[in-house]
Amino acid sequence: MTGSGRRFPFRFDHRLRPALALIGVHPGTAWVELDDEWLLVRFGPWRLRTTRGNVAGVERGGPYRWWRVIGPHLSLADRGATFGTSTAGGVCVRFGTPVPALAPGPWLRHPAVTVTVVDPEALVRALTGPVTH
Repeated sequence: MTGSGRRFPFRFDHRLRPALALIGVHPGTAWVELDDEWLLVRFGPWRLRTTRGNVAGVERGGPYRWWRVIGPHLSLADRGATFGTSTAGGVCVRFGTPVPALAPGPWLRHPAVTVTVVDPEALVRALTGPVTH
């Protein structure tokens, strides 16, 4: 990332903040950043990085049940990753080529990631709008 990207902070449910802080996830370490070339998700010690060209689809989701979204999760149904801090709703970003996020190394790749940002609509618009150069 060039530092000129747009940052989307995660929404934190107040009652869940202490548990998330135990794994290193708090407002200073949880955000989605998007620039002309890259999509980067930081979620405490976890990272997901891919090119914007790898984004194959975007959709709103939620509200969620807390046990299905809070913290880092792997979907057993489709191997998608979830980085969740709120039950209010979020954005599912699908990828053309699966990417690593939850585990180091090449063996676990995710076809999608769900993120629970403060402004899901703004992230959807930013991901589906034209790239500015």
